[in-house]
Amino acid sequence: MPQSPLAAPADPADRLAGAILLVGVSGSIAAYKAAELVSELTQRGAEVHVMMTRAAAEFITPLALSTLSGRPVVTGMFDAPGQWEIEHIALAQRADAVVLAPTTANLLARLAHGLADDMLTSTVLACRCPILVAPAMNTRMWEHPATQRNLAQVSSLGYEIVPPESGWLACRERGPGRMADVAVIVAHLVERLARKNDLASVRLLITSGPTREAVDRVRFITNASSGKMGHALAQAAASRGAQVTLVTGPTALSDPTGVRVVPVMSAQEMLDAVLAHLDDAEVVIGAAAVCDFAPDRPAEGKLRKEEADGRALSLHATPDILGAAAARKGDRLLVGFSADWDDPLARAQEKLHRKSLDLMVCTDIMTAGSGFGADGNRVTLLTPGGAPEEHPVLPKLQVAHLILDRVRTLRAARAGARPAERAA
Repeated sequence: MPQSPLAAPADPADRLAGAILLVGVSGSIAAYKAAELVSELTQRGAEVHVMMTRAAAEFITPLALSTLSGRPVVTGMFDAPGQWEIEHIALAQRADAVVLAPTTANLLARLAHGLADDMLTSTVLACRCPILVAPAMNTRMWEHPATQRNLAQVSSLGYEIVPPESGWLACRERGPGRMADVAVIVAHLVERLARKNDLASVRLLITSGPTREAVDRVRFITNASSGKMGHALAQAAASRGAQVTLVTGPTALSDPTGVRVVPVMSAQEMLDAVLAHLDDAEVVIGAAAVCDFAPDRPAEGKLRKEEADGRALSLHATPDILGAAAARKGDRLLVGFSADWDDPLARAQEKLHRKSLDLMVCTDIMTAGSGFGADGNRVTLLTPGGAPEEHPVLPKLQVAHLILDRVRTLRAARAGARPAERAA
């Protein structure tokens, strides 16, 4: 394929060398930065394809980006119709990653709702590779609740957000909304490509969501868990090549793509499902918020209001699912979650050691924007003998990747220790 005349010989050790990348450019004044981005990716040996919205072409010419990438730039749905399927829709199957820079509020909204009304959004919708979104817009647009809702939706779909910076904007104001620096975007891309298939064929068993414990045929005891964290873990692990079994209580979430899903209702059903799939798992992550109590004697029918006066609800503790897995741990890695509010770190440390876990994820449910039902989590990662690793509130998909990064490190450390153990 033709190379840009500006391209330097690629370093074969560079993670971007040989990567097939799609750069999507939308109509923002920050579109001028797309030239620097395309040039940098090309010089590092990537095969770069550029798609532009019609509005983007008002800010930077397709000719400029074509010159820098060494390939034709697509600006319309019906450009070069004879090559439409071969060169562009097929690109969705071949691309190693997509970078949308800049991403306007309009493009973000279209991504959030799955629209396919131009060539860029049609191609992105067909992609199953990592997709990075670098927003750029006016501060008021960035902070608008609709934009933040769309951002959360895009993140929940698995797109990775490269947050905008604060600085001088084209509207002659200062504030958040300035597209991230090209070096930052490239660093995010390199990190994301490094994760690709780094968990290939690793067998993960993940629990997610709440459980429901019946009071009668229509009522139950439960908690506020949405399942977003467990589902994000399953989605992230599958994107990294893992073989994932997701045992999930009732949620309103769609099943993650490429994941075997086992639906359950009660804590006992979740325990039975976990034990049934435990022998096939190398890593167990207990992200479910299991209801701690269940009624002793659920009513056979529906309890009437007039029957409630003076009636006591007798409860018993539900099974310790992760504890049961720990009793059959073997060589498996076990990851637990602790969501609390009164000295959560101390409680998480106690659970880490009592259940012989390899990693504990501690969440303070009183932190704004974190915990049950939220789109983000503020977590502290704990390991036996290690220093607590604190993180700010991050989208749950990003938290999922942080946890999986640590799982990968723990597996590598364990694998490296085995020869020494055998020698001893």
